[in-house]
Amino acid sequence: MYAGLAYFVSLFVIVISVFTTLFVKNELERLFREKSVLPFHICNVVIILMVSMLAHTVMTKYIIGNEVNWFLQTVILMLIILPIYLLGHFAFEKYKTIYRKYIPTDNRKVVVLNEKYLKKKKPSSRLKNYNSFSKE
Repeated sequence: MYAGLAYFVSLFVIVISVFTTLFVKNELERLFREKSVLPFHICNVVIILMVSMLAHTVMTKYIIGNEVNWFLQTVILMLIILPIYLLGHFAFEKYKTIYRKYIPTDNRKVVVLNEKYLKKKKPSSRLKNYNSFSKE
């Protein structure tokens, strides 16, 4: 039962770390205009592994009181991390392609605004009557 609790906490930390590192990777790609993203993925997986190993070790050693088998836990956590990271990466890439601001044409001179981005960025209904007093 305690091992399940430790893995549940590790899973929670992994999911948060995956989305955080994917967001940071996206910002770094935009900053450096990188086309080769393999080093970013490798760094992300290593960072997620370190954070999840830390969470699992704290739960196992200090909360539960058991010893940690480092090699076994590394293999198990990698088997948990890789599918979650791949699913998160594909979901993040799909979100980026659907809701990007514009679509450049073939000659890269004309920019076409994306309708889904404009629909997503509608102002809230509270702002409709925001300046109604000055209109009167």
